[in-house]
Amino acid sequence: MIYDVVIVGAGIVGSSIAYRLSKYDMKLLVIEKNNNVADGVSMSNSAIVHAGEDPKDGTLKAKLNVRGSRMYKKLCEDLGAGYRETGAFVVMTDDSQEPLFDDLVRKAREREIPYEVLSAEEARKQEPELSASVIRALSLPTTAVVTPWEVALKELQVAYLNGTEVKLKTELKAVREEGDTFILDTTSGEIRTHYVINAAGLYSDRVAAMIGECRYTITPRRGEYFVLSHEAKDYVHHIIYPMPTSKGKGILAVPTVHENILLGPNAEEIGNRHGVNTTEEGLYFVRNELYTTLRDVPFGRTIRTFAGVRPSIKEGDFVIEKDKDHERFLNLIGIDSPGVASAPAIAEYVEEMLDLPYPVKEKYETRNPFRSRFSEMSPEEKDAYIKDHPEYGKIVCRCEKISEGEIIDAIKEPLGPRTIKAVKKRLRPGMGKCQGGFCQPLVMDILIKTLGIKPEEVLYDEPGSNIIFREAEQ
Repeated sequence: MIYDVVIVGAGIVGSSIAYRLSKYDMKLLVIEKNNNVADGVSMSNSAIVHAGEDPKDGTLKAKLNVRGSRMYKKLCEDLGAGYRETGAFVVMTDDSQEPLFDDLVRKAREREIPYEVLSAEEARKQEPELSASVIRALSLPTTAVVTPWEVALKELQVAYLNGTEVKLKTELKAVREEGDTFILDTTSGEIRTHYVINAAGLYSDRVAAMIGECRYTITPRRGEYFVLSHEAKDYVHHIIYPMPTSKGKGILAVPTVHENILLGPNAEEIGNRHGVNTTEEGLYFVRNELYTTLRDVPFGRTIRTFAGVRPSIKEGDFVIEKDKDHERFLNLIGIDSPGVASAPAIAEYVEEMLDLPYPVKEKYETRNPFRSRFSEMSPEEKDAYIKDHPEYGKIVCRCEKISEGEIIDAIKEPLGPRTIKAVKKRLRPGMGKCQGGFCQPLVMDILIKTLGIKPEEVLYDEPGSNIIFREAEQ
């Protein structure tokens, strides 16, 4: 079989493109080297839908960030994905920052981004924990947060319901062209396609080099974070940015969709694309820098630290272009921040750039059916539902109030989870205060029973992350 389009990478960018293109009557395939959707860059970032005031004038980042941010609310409504419009404060803490502050105001005004300039006193009325050094704040009320892997998964589920194929655990090894067909050598065998869209994130430069000369090189940039528990949810209610620098948007405080708070990230260039380990030095830097903009940071409420790696390039802008010798091979390289905020607009841009010669489907499933989380139902709704679905009466995760029935249903749905981390990403068991200390064995047992697998086959995440290697001798 020959596919019409193959998308390499199932992060939020690849999934957004698949969602956009699944309306066409064609054979569409997404391949992903990991065993879960959005398990790389899309898994570990600040999860912010930036309003678009920061990118440099005239860049693709500026264009797609502003456009993408305006598409998100409707997108999340269509998908049934979480969207929280927290608003943001960019705070000025030194008089020397005034020219940069004024430039952010100019860009917000010219890009028609809602904004307000607040005095220190006005800002502290809304955010009492701002530090004494804060002089002014730029309020950006349309800034929002999402859960990037949830958006990616639900986009890909809709694409899947509309005929898109998804092959996980499928790594691209080589590409060659024969006539009007690209032949992809993968760990799942040979794949033939007329078009290739390279959305491989941290490995996009290497994928581009498989078909021709790649002028860009990914420089992995690690960012480290603290995660605070729900007990600290009222510490800040807006995203708090310092003034941005050439290294990024600085050390942030970010209220999440699920009422945790993220603190970070730093921005350290590293040579390892797998370097998602936290460091003492990095976390120390995050702690110290936060006290420039905030006071009395409740680090005692920390339940987790983590790190993510961003696919930065020295050019500092998104690269979305066709290979110079292969018109049907499209590369997306250097999609770092604001990649999450820009993802819907990136997909739209790719669709327009390719101008695919396929008709739009007459019948299309516009959204994956969903219902409210069990914990969000009224007591009456819960009682009625448990009568017909008794598994929903068994709470597995006490911190996040996740039932056995929800986990079973998630495993059975399209692109359902097959690992403990995949269950965690879809429903949040293990993301609460105890970090899986109570529920992880129960989730493991549900995977065993629902999938009909052996205990030794249960993975936490990637191959080799087995929870049990063999049965103990009696």
